[in-house]
Amino acid sequence: MKNLRQKMILQLIAEFDIDTQEELINRLAEAGYSVTQATTSRDIKELRLTKISARDGSYKYAQTAVTEGRSNAKFINILRETTVSVALAGHLVVIKTYDGMAMAAGAAIDTMKFDGLVGSLAGDDTIFLAASSVEAAESIVAKLNALLKIT
Repeated sequence: MKNLRQKMILQLIAEFDIDTQEELINRLAEAGYSVTQATTSRDIKELRLTKISARDGSYKYAQTAVTEGRSNAKFINILRETTVSVALAGHLVVIKTYDGMAMAAGAAIDTMKFDGLVGSLAGDDTIFLAASSVEAAESIVAKLNALLKIT
């Protein structure tokens, strides 16, 4: 039951911009799952959900990327310590880093496996991310800005 419920949570947050536990509980109830706030809170923790910026400026739950069974907190830290700016250029994302840090930041980004990311190229202080569409690039920029706390 727990696995099915957690799969439903992942489906719901992919389909809807859910920003509160109460809203998640209501969506789960609509899908046939009766859960308490405590259960929902545990599910959020186990699924490693975090809040990211939605397109309208509000926040929503999203799943944190996981690599080889561990959270990507160290990769987020690498990005925070090395990134100067993130910019959108059509279906490309351009990330400026401190001199000599683009390769490390690029490796961290590759490990995070962003949806819609087709490939990356890192130089000395610049990373180019190719997205499958402009919308995917916008989503990647929003997720990076949320991770980096850039507004």
